[in-house]
Amino acid sequence: MKKKEVKDKSYWFETLKLLGIILSVWFVVSFGASIVFVEALNKINLGGYPLGFWFAQQGSIYIYIALIFIYTRFMGRLDRKYDVHEKQEGITD
Repeated sequence: MKKKEVKDKSYWFETLKLLGIILSVWFVVSFGASIVFVEALNKINLGGYPLGFWFAQQGSIYIYIALIFIYTRFMGRLDRKYDVHEKQEGITD
């Protein structure tokens, strides 16, 4: 196998691994915290509302936004590691 093919496979493996982790967190927050564990979470209040309700209505959105920033940060690092990032004029590495 050529060195470029190994590099490409490694890049895609790490990309899929990151996506798997992000999607797992997304699933646990949206399905787990909002549906499965809602009774246990409702015993805790946050801002006057049960925590399970808060996750279902607002908390999941905050987690999704955080996941977007986490994804972009780690993908940027991964792209630079494998030298597949876009070069921008006027910006030096």
